Amino acid sequence: MKRFLKHSIALLSFGILVYSCSITKYIPEDEKLYIGAKIEIEADSTVQDTKNLKTELETVLRPEPNSKFLGMYLGLYYYYKSQKENPGFINRWLNKKIGEKPIYQSDVEPFEVEEILRNRLENKGFFYSSVSSTIVEGDTKASVNYNINVAQPYKMASYQLDSMPSPIYEEVAKEIKKSPFKIGSNFDLSHMKLERQRIDGILKKKGYYNFNSEFFTFEADTNQYDNKRFNLFLKLKAEVPQKATVPYQVRRINVFPNYDLQDSTHTSVERFKEKNYYQDTLFIKPKYLNKYITLNENDIYDPLASKNTARRLSSIGAYKYVNIQYKELDSLLTDSLGVLEANIYLSPLTKRAVRAELQAVTKSNNFTGPNLALTYSNRNLFKGGETLNISGNVGYETQFGSGDNAGLSSLELGLKSELIFPRVIFPYTFNEDFFEYSIPKTKTSLGVDYLSRSKLYTLLSGSALFGYTWNANRYITYEFNPISVNYTQLLKTSTEFEAILDNNPYLELSFDQQFISGLTFSFTYNEMVDSNDANQFYLNTTIDVAGNSISLLSKDQGADEPKTFLGLQYAQYAKADMDFRFHLNFGKNKSQTIATRLFAGYGMPYGNSEVIPYVKQYFSGGPYSVRAFSIRSLGPGTYNSDDYTDSDGTFFDQTGNIRLEANAEYRFPIFSFFKGAIFADAGNVWNSKTNPSFNGEDKFTSNFINELGMGTGVGLRIDVQGFVIRFDLAAPFHDPSLEEGDRWNFRIDDSVLNFAIGYSF
Repeated sequence: MKRFLKHSIALLSFGILVYSCSITKYIPEDEKLYIGAKIEIEADSTVQDTKNLKTELETVLRPEPNSKFLGMYLGLYYYYKSQKENPGFINRWLNKKIGEKPIYQSDVEPFEVEEILRNRLENKGFFYSSVSSTIVEGDTKASVNYNINVAQPYKMASYQLDSMPSPIYEEVAKEIKKSPFKIGSNFDLSHMKLERQRIDGILKKKGYYNFNSEFFTFEADTNQYDNKRFNLFLKLKAEVPQKATVPYQVRRINVFPNYDLQDSTHTSVERFKEKNYYQDTLFIKPKYLNKYITLNENDIYDPLASKNTARRLSSIGAYKYVNIQYKELDSLLTDSLGVLEANIYLSPLTKRAVRAELQAVTKSNNFTGPNLALTYSNRNLFKGGETLNISGNVGYETQFGSGDNAGLSSLELGLKSELIFPRVIFPYTFNEDFFEYSIPKTKTSLGVDYLSRSKLYTLLSGSALFGYTWNANRYITYEFNPISVNYTQLLKTSTEFEAILDNNPYLELSFDQQFISGLTFSFTYNEMVDSNDANQFYLNTTIDVAGNSISLLSKDQGADEPKTFLGLQYAQYAKADMDFRFHLNFGKNKSQTIATRLFAGYGMPYGNSEVIPYVKQYFSGGPYSVRAFSIRSLGPGTYNSDDYTDSDGTFFDQTGNIRLEANAEYRFPIFSFFKGAIFADAGNVWNSKTNPSFNGEDKFTSNFINELGMGTGVGLRIDVQGFVIRFDLAAPFHDPSLEEGDRWNFRIDDSVLNFAIGYSF
């Protein structure tokens, strides 16, 4: 009985909603609401695939009727409501967001639509077809039926090239033989347009600088047949200029490495590898700049080479604008060849720049405080496009809340220098054509950080890196760092922190590995660069291997003792991550997105290490992870710090060498630059080798699915031209740290508010 009442109330509520959204009473007496049109096709027996033909014809029906949601005209309803004398704020706002002006029968012009349908049929080869229409009227609504009689289509008997001047005739004749046109195919105007564009693209690559696809025209001859067949001829229009029918050669290349629109006069020129470099004072050495230019003197004009040159020059990082212009040298034009001069204008960025960032940092572990970062940049440092970045940061955080951790503070000081060379620095010289899409950059960096956590420890760390990054194409990026060195040293530890390490030898071992030397390799496939695509994939894989080469120089300290290098214990491990994302964009202007993410990572200590260094271990929870759990508070496995009386709750030991996560999020616009989200996250970390301090609760097993922390929530994003401030409120509904019977529980009273910059994935 209760179930019956529940369903009855639900149906009654839905009925009230439908009635309240009824728009019939708002339709003027002299109008009828247009609810759409239908197409009925009667086709000749020779017509194939009438289903697809009908679908295409439906795309030209005009106008489109008002949209419906679950049978209700919500957009139309709120439009009518907003027309009242006092519509109220809610109705005005909803009308602005989803409102639609009504489409009435008087707005429909069936005869015009009939003409469009006939035209579309003729474009597809169905000449002499007929179209008629009938208006179907109801009390308050009206629709239109279009009845179409599709005639037998005209089919191609041959495809030939008409006469053209030389040398373009010979080039087009080659491509006619490769045409996708097939004998017996229907007459199709859209296919002819694609054929013109195909041949035009090929001609451009062969130097036909002045040619345009619109210079082509097709003629169909049916005089030789009486069974609806035709011969198709490709020809040039009569008014095509002679210079469009000859290829062009790039005879001169002029490069302006330090171009200024305000002062475009240059008197000093340097000839280098068949290019003229104009710069009164040396800005970039031609031997470095030349590698980025894929244009060569006496080459046939190729728009692809021009595009590649512009893209490669832009990647140097020293230029604000790259502009390639071609000038025709008409005095050298002949009946078979034209001549071009290529001018490459490069406008530099400001040589020196200082950037300051002041951030209010709020973390999910209740640490809050300001962070100041200063970055000094010097571009084109050695006249070869190099960039030097020197950055320093000062951060102070304190933890608010109750309990033993209230008042904990953190002071961080950092200094980092980075020098980027826009070329490969390597003992072996690569051929200039080896990297077709872009030239790799060589990155070097040195950094030092000082971290002091009150009541716990003071940590000094240094890092050094040497590596390469390059784009294989628009979507694929590689990064290879053959030298990656990190050094950490606990300068000072408190009695409380010593107690933590004493109670957890596993954690103590991870801090003992002071020296990390290895290599990293990263592969990224990113379709997110095409923001208008409906389907976007992203994949990043990273491999991190440490300690192998340095083990050859290590010193043995005896049995059961780790080896050292320069007196320092070094780490030895292998680690691999995979981050896969998929975005489905839909709705008006693709403003709505369903974003999903999968992450998997595994680290394996070996040789000189029993555990992975602490800074390389995985953790879960926080604004970029499982948002219903505070940062580092999830896992490992089913571990619950409340079950351990000696736990201080600082999450130092809630890490692991295995991490699995999955996220799903629906993103939608709200108003202006405000956007909303509904999301769900799942994940955890584990150890492949159990930590004795956790009594096996951290061990990864086949039951890992039941040990995932899960949560859901809502979010608000402030997105101003790509700069995103994000707030996410999430609550857990599956907590693996609880007993198995208590894990499934939506604990909204235990929700977490996350604040972050940028989207989570």
